[in-house]
Amino acid sequence: MLPSHLNGHSPLARRPRLSAASPPATGEPPAAAAAGDAALDAHDRVYFQSYSHIGIHEAMIKDRVRTDAYRAAIMHHQKFIEGKVVMDVGCGTGILSVFCARAGAKRVYAVDASEIATQASEIVKANNLTDKIVVIHGRVEDIEVEEKVDVIISEWMGYMLLYESMLPSVLFARDKWLKPGGLILPSHATLFMAPITNSDRYEGSVDFWCDVYGIDMSALVPLAKKFASEEPSIELISGENVISWPFVAKHIDCYTFTVEEFKSVATTYKVSSMMLAPVHGFGLWFEVEFNGPAESSQNLSSSSNPLDIIQKKRSRGSDNTVVLSTAPEDEPTHWHQTIFYFHDPIGVTQDQIIEGSVMITPSEENPRCLNIHLECSTGGQTLVRDFAMR
Repeated sequence: MLPSHLNGHSPLARRPRLSAASPPATGEPPAAAAAGDAALDAHDRVYFQSYSHIGIHEAMIKDRVRTDAYRAAIMHHQKFIEGKVVMDVGCGTGILSVFCARAGAKRVYAVDASEIATQASEIVKANNLTDKIVVIHGRVEDIEVEEKVDVIISEWMGYMLLYESMLPSVLFARDKWLKPGGLILPSHATLFMAPITNSDRYEGSVDFWCDVYGIDMSALVPLAKKFASEEPSIELISGENVISWPFVAKHIDCYTFTVEEFKSVATTYKVSSMMLAPVHGFGLWFEVEFNGPAESSQNLSSSSNPLDIIQKKRSRGSDNTVVLSTAPEDEPTHWHQTIFYFHDPIGVTQDQIIEGSVMITPSEENPRCLNIHLECSTGGQTLVRDFAMR
């Protein structure tokens, strides 16, 4: 689980951080376990082992915003699912597969490489769905399915959308098995960013050391600053912490997006501060849409007018589009928001321009982890930071 400084002062369990994951006890001799995992890279072994922990699945399923959005999307697109063949990529406990079967799917291939697939099979039996759901234990890149599918469903989103790098597995399944005109759920994803202010968090983690029970511990302030800003933080912020309209870091159309595009996500930005405040860093969040194959999402880019982004988001709330949002102003999810804190805050005035660039790339050591390069200029100050999300 997350190191304590990344918990964002929240008691909720969440998705694993790969650097903190450790192999579960399997009872197998080391040689047998090694042989069974021979086809997997070390980073994949750690990743799939982390999803064998029931606490991860409990956190995800108890996230009603997430789970209700998927169930609503399945029922919204029931006409595409009823009597059709579905593939659930990374099925976990099999809950989405069960939703699809109950929506009338003829057959569901529930695929997962973690040991939770064993329990998923038992859940399928307990719900009398063995005639509809086929649980397959293995990576989607390694399995064999003898027929094309009409629908691919997957909950592939990690922190700040791209962490865990599961999307390439969904794209692999799309290219290998999805029929022309087939349905992908979710169909579109958008990663947003905005400068944020969070004096309470900064004071609680950094200024705290200036006076501890009447003891001057300010010698620890430089270390506290380094510790608070060396990795992205997973925590909840509110809309009041966001000091400009958000900009789009990346918009993904799952029907057309390619693995090659995933290798580097980069954009420039230029926003205007809405208040006099210290900028403590940048916040990232995402939303996904569940559109049918003939429906189009608003193709948002980093140059999209921020007012247009908000208006389009509000208009979607009144139509039939199912949207799952992790934005600060929306109901909290287990993803929370991802925050890049600066070593020192930068003061800005109302209407002051904040501009720069951001680049997100998979780590060379472990492609499921991310490297983030952030440049920010405002008021004659330029900040360049590199973050590693492990």
